[in-house]
Amino acid sequence: MKVSYNWLQELVDSNLPPIDELVDKIGAQLGGVEEVINLGERYQGIVIAKVVECKPVEGSDHLNVCRIDDGKVVKDVERGDDGLVQVVCGAPNCREGLLVAWLPPGTTVPASYDEGELFVLGARDLRGHKSNGMLASPKELAIGDSHDGILELNADDAKPGDDFAETYEFAGEYIIEIENKMFTHRPDCFGILGVAREVAGILGKPFRSEEWYLEEPLDLTSRLNGSLPLKVTNELPELVPRFMALSMANVSTGMPSLPWMATRLSRVGIRPINLIVDITNYFMVLTGQPMHAYDYDKVKALSSGDAAHLVVRAPHDKEKLTVLGEKQITLRSGDIVIASDKAAVGLGGVMGGANSNIDDQTKNIILECATFDMYAIRRTSMAHGLFTDAVTRFNKGQSPLQNDRVLAVAARSLWHYTDKQVESGSLVDDIHLSKTVQERRSLHPKIAVTPQFINERLGSDLGGIQIRKLLMNVEFELPDVGDDGKDASLEITAPFWRTDIELREDVVEEVGRLYGYDNLPLKLPTRDIAPAARNQLLAAKDAIRQKLSKAGANEVLTYSFVHGDLLTKVGQDPSKAFQLSNALSPDLQYYRLSLMPSLLDKVHANIKAVHANVKATYDEFALFEIGKVHSLDHQDDDGLPAEHEHTSLVVTAADKLKKPGAAYYQARYLLDYLTGSTELEFKPIAKDLQGFPVVQPYDLDRSAVVYVKGGDFLGIIGEFKASVLRNLKLPKFTAGFDLDTTVLAKLLTNQESYQPLSRFPSVSHDITFKVAGNLPFAELFDFVSDEVAKKVPQNSHFDLQPVDRYQAEGDTQLNISLRLAMTSYERTLTDKELSELIHDVATAARAKLGAERV
Repeated sequence: MKVSYNWLQELVDSNLPPIDELVDKIGAQLGGVEEVINLGERYQGIVIAKVVECKPVEGSDHLNVCRIDDGKVVKDVERGDDGLVQVVCGAPNCREGLLVAWLPPGTTVPASYDEGELFVLGARDLRGHKSNGMLASPKELAIGDSHDGILELNADDAKPGDDFAETYEFAGEYIIEIENKMFTHRPDCFGILGVAREVAGILGKPFRSEEWYLEEPLDLTSRLNGSLPLKVTNELPELVPRFMALSMANVSTGMPSLPWMATRLSRVGIRPINLIVDITNYFMVLTGQPMHAYDYDKVKALSSGDAAHLVVRAPHDKEKLTVLGEKQITLRSGDIVIASDKAAVGLGGVMGGANSNIDDQTKNIILECATFDMYAIRRTSMAHGLFTDAVTRFNKGQSPLQNDRVLAVAARSLWHYTDKQVESGSLVDDIHLSKTVQERRSLHPKIAVTPQFINERLGSDLGGIQIRKLLMNVEFELPDVGDDGKDASLEITAPFWRTDIELREDVVEEVGRLYGYDNLPLKLPTRDIAPAARNQLLAAKDAIRQKLSKAGANEVLTYSFVHGDLLTKVGQDPSKAFQLSNALSPDLQYYRLSLMPSLLDKVHANIKAVHANVKATYDEFALFEIGKVHSLDHQDDDGLPAEHEHTSLVVTAADKLKKPGAAYYQARYLLDYLTGSTELEFKPIAKDLQGFPVVQPYDLDRSAVVYVKGGDFLGIIGEFKASVLRNLKLPKFTAGFDLDTTVLAKLLTNQESYQPLSRFPSVSHDITFKVAGNLPFAELFDFVSDEVAKKVPQNSHFDLQPVDRYQAEGDTQLNISLRLAMTSYERTLTDKELSELIHDVATAARAKLGAERV
């Protein structure tokens, strides 16, 4: 948002502080300042002059020798006996009697400041005639794009010898550029009027908007003659709560821009075009309310009957529109289309259509002043790549209560600056606001708040009188609070242009900002020093990270969103996932249904990655992640996505020879290490679980569901389907698990978090059992573990691990190898003790399970 210092000075009607001080104040209490441009220095030395004589240069088809009157204010320039200065000019509109902007020798062309290299004028010969400087065009003065002729000044504004910068408010001018994002919820601050009001407020000065903005709008009906009948049909009242249109006759688009208006617009980054467009842009810049002008006769030609017809509607299927600039777009669902009853003539709130634009032949116009849904405008602008000054303001959500005022003052300006030749035809005001809102002239009801409520939240000690003054400085309405006002209940009515004041807390924020956060007392808040209750879930997550990291796994953090193709590759149904309507990236379309797809997607890339120093691949690793997942099947009471806490891990090895046996057992080992293994039960995957998204990547024949003893469902562990391995280019030795973090947290709560290492060495021994082929591994493993636990020496620790599983082809029995390691905290254990223990365990296993020791 570009703001003119001089324009602010005029509106605030008070001496502003120096530019540096004002910028600091704006940055602290209004919005971040990105840049400050000293515009005044660019126009130093430019003088207003009158062309007294204009004669063609012999032998040239366009050059003229001009003699100009500058009131003799410029020193050190060659003059004739009559005091006039000679300048050679090639502009086609150069003529005697014209008032112009003269750049004397030694002056810098203003437009060159933006071109990277300054162009300083001198006195030089052209076709044998000396030219002292130049007569400038709007483009050279950086106040327009026209380079076809010199700028024609109005004799009512100035006289020969006047300083151009002083006359057109460039003297002492600075352009303050404030970050747009600072005003995201303040559409009124996208107008100079709104910024001036806030500047006055933060300076502690009362501000009053111009009367035409505050009072009831100018009565247009007295000028309506019906000569240009107009119809409006609004089919989208929810997206367009107010649509005003006024037809106006006898408008000539050949009317040039007014120099004073053109300079103001150009200073804040708006290109002057002609009087009609400039007036709509001027009041847009002033109030933050965009307008649009249509050619009445073009719209009427596209309408049925004798009247021009504007229809606010949704787009038709595959409907196309050529917008200004001759860009053709295909309209999309959600766009707001302005059309006749036959064809689209504009993209509401974004850009007009080429088939209804005003041009040099336009005689009659339609002025539109409407309010559009800011979210619809934002989506439309992004979808079509159309970014205009109107979009910048409309996607902040203007107040519909200002439309009539802005339309009225624009119409009045057209009458004034065209010597009242323009006539009004018809006015339509399609408004969809409650009568209550219209009558109270505020979008939201009154807010009752006490000074105590405000002071408790700001830490201040403001009285009702102070608070009332701060708010009334920026045109809030408050009744008198009496002499003291300390305990008064303030009845606050927000002005009609404020869309953001709904709650008492909004008033607190407003008071704090206007008073100045730097003025608030530096006092720490009072709080109870009792320690906060420990968050068990956070503690459990930290424990999970610590354990898995110690086991050699690497934690990753992936996006909560995934591509639909990834879900399909792992066997999950994207239709079960929440889809983002405005994704950050084409690769981030859906909320993920489980963590495993994200982990599996990282395996192939990591295997192909190369160590920078040894040039070897990462061929064996484990990845884990702790995060949230969502599903359409699970929503909270408000219909929002329910969040489920998951912990997932994948283990893989590119070279299977390094990892003998099935990958399942490696994942099982890590799971046992994480949980302590003594409270888990493993069961086949039942049919009623097979449709769950978390189950779908797994091979049902090589996976199991995991329960905590007692019945809580913990998760799933296993190897993955062949299709998943193939789709994601995974090694065959790949397995993993998905766990419910909240259940896992309960399991870890009672576990001992630390056990020191023993000073004595461990002893270990492998044992192989031959068992029936249909005996579940878990049954044998759990039995052996329980038997060892009964017989392990006192103050000793044991660790039981799976080593291998082998079954010869056609054999009904299989061999399962386990490794038992024991460590005492009191002495060195002997191999004999371990052998005797294993013998006793093997004897028990043979009696109970028919397991023969090999």
